[in-house]
Amino acid sequence: MKMYKNMNNVEISDLLKGIAAAYKLQEGKNNRFKIIAYERAADAVQHLSSEAKDLWDDGKLQSVSGIGPSIAQHLGEIFEKGESSHFKIVMADIPASVFELIKVSGIGPKTAFRFAKELNISDKDPINDLKKKAEKGMIAELEGFGEDSEKSILDGIKELKGRDTRMLLSYAEQTSQLIIDWMKNDVNIVQIEVLGSLRRKAPTIGDIDIAAATKDTRSTLEHFTKYPKTNRVIEIGEHTASIIIPGNIQVDLMVQNPSTFGSLLQHFTGSKHHNIALREHARSLSPSLSLSEYGIREIKDQKSKIKDQRSKIKDQKSKIKSQNYNSKLKIYQHQSEEDFYDALGMEWIPPELRENRGEIQAAINGELPQLVELSSIKGDLHVHSNFDVETSHDLGASSMDDNIKKAEELGYEYIAFTEHNPSQSGHSDKQIIDILKRKSEAVEKINEEISSGRRSATRTMKRVFNSLEIDILPDGSLPVPDQGLETLDFALVSIHSSFRQNRKKMTSRIINAVEHPKVKIWAHPTGRRLGEREGVEVDWEQVFEVFQQEKKMIEINSDPMRLDLPDILVKDAIEMGIVLTMGTDAHHIDAMDNMKYALNVARRGWAKNSDILNTYSLESVEKMLESFK
Repeated sequence: MKMYKNMNNVEISDLLKGIAAAYKLQEGKNNRFKIIAYERAADAVQHLSSEAKDLWDDGKLQSVSGIGPSIAQHLGEIFEKGESSHFKIVMADIPASVFELIKVSGIGPKTAFRFAKELNISDKDPINDLKKKAEKGMIAELEGFGEDSEKSILDGIKELKGRDTRMLLSYAEQTSQLIIDWMKNDVNIVQIEVLGSLRRKAPTIGDIDIAAATKDTRSTLEHFTKYPKTNRVIEIGEHTASIIIPGNIQVDLMVQNPSTFGSLLQHFTGSKHHNIALREHARSLSPSLSLSEYGIREIKDQKSKIKDQRSKIKDQKSKIKSQNYNSKLKIYQHQSEEDFYDALGMEWIPPELRENRGEIQAAINGELPQLVELSSIKGDLHVHSNFDVETSHDLGASSMDDNIKKAEELGYEYIAFTEHNPSQSGHSDKQIIDILKRKSEAVEKINEEISSGRRSATRTMKRVFNSLEIDILPDGSLPVPDQGLETLDFALVSIHSSFRQNRKKMTSRIINAVEHPKVKIWAHPTGRRLGEREGVEVDWEQVFEVFQQEKKMIEINSDPMRLDLPDILVKDAIEMGIVLTMGTDAHHIDAMDNMKYALNVARRGWAKNSDILNTYSLESVEKMLESFK
């Protein structure tokens, strides 16, 4: 498999899966543990919201749950030298085609190895080569295979070729909601929820997983497979069913009796690392406890011992409720997640926090944060109107009036108009100043109308901020003269060019840009575009220290393609005492509804109301902006 210094998370995850596959093909008593370790690491990297290389640059890669010292060292060698000598040795005797073939659904390492050897699959284009040979019937002729297996593999190849790496959260939510709406037509369903990374509100999603509590398992599964947009039913079993829908998206449904739905919901929400840590906690209470989607099981009949040990938990009372105990199955059943977590002596943990970043101990200690809620948001601090500031970037599509009406519908007290700065190449300093004065006058007129009551339709809106989203030039300077900046209430700055500057230059560039007193917020800071572009390389510790000292703020951008600042960095910033803002970056009024996606990131980063400026009243926001340097 190809290795190089700047591998992204998708490539790294595939590489780690390839190493796990290589160990599966080798003989060795200890390989089972290596396989588990590499599969966990692959999963961890796949779900990171920051690039693994950036974490390595910051010395934090080993702190990621699922990545141990050895794997972190091997990845570090790749980031430093462009390859890992250990990985080369592990993969040395395995045809390169094997590592591509295992990406096809239904093809494991041993099958891939057989195809590579017995069908003489090309290393240059193994997927297409396998497809051609399957279409000739050559797979069906192999011992142990047949026409059905061959067709299944061809279907898998088709799905692989048509599938993007991962869906944006916004798309996955919309898609899953359509399926849930269909499922609610089934009268047997008592409760239905999404699972996995979708429920945890991760920035990107793989397959869609759904859980349902139902009074008739078979009927619910059959109803699911009749979803109108189904392209193909993969399988239907006793408690699960899988379908393929347009976009080659796989959707899995798991059904269970309402009495155990809480256990099912908890188990398949994950993350894997959260559940591993939860199992370790359960064993610390009693070695006999085992957690699964069916509940909390006693491996041995030590019920009294469990109760004795549970008496040491908070409030000195047993949290495992005897009324939920199925004596025949020796299992504690839980209808709700709250009961499940309560049985283990801890508070219910919001799904967004379930990444094994300290949430379990916090829940045991009763120290989980009261996460920020959408209902607490009082304004949007990043909105683009169609007021023509003659920018080289894109203007907003909606007028200031339409944006204000939309903000009113959302119950906001304030919004900030943050059009991109006027084009520096096409204007003199005087022309830029004149343009910004015109905009300032337009905003001032709106605020006069609001304060005087002449805008009769405005009930909640109290103020419109006159702001600007200003490019950070490669040297850290700003393309707006000081006299133009003085027309603003405050400025946002952001990176729109030269994304691949080295870490030292980029860090200096950012610090230089935020030195101006009018600059208050660094917008979509990493500059990433999910699935398209990695974020910039920055010394985050140094930047956070400057922002803390200078009392500057960092944005969580709610554009579904950005979701930037990433959640891991949100948590780091909060721990440094940095106040964060949220902005939709809306270029049309419809995009102002996307604030919930910034909220998801904030919650995954453990943000409370006090950490997010948008939850403050207008008066508090004004004081914050005036008091900052």
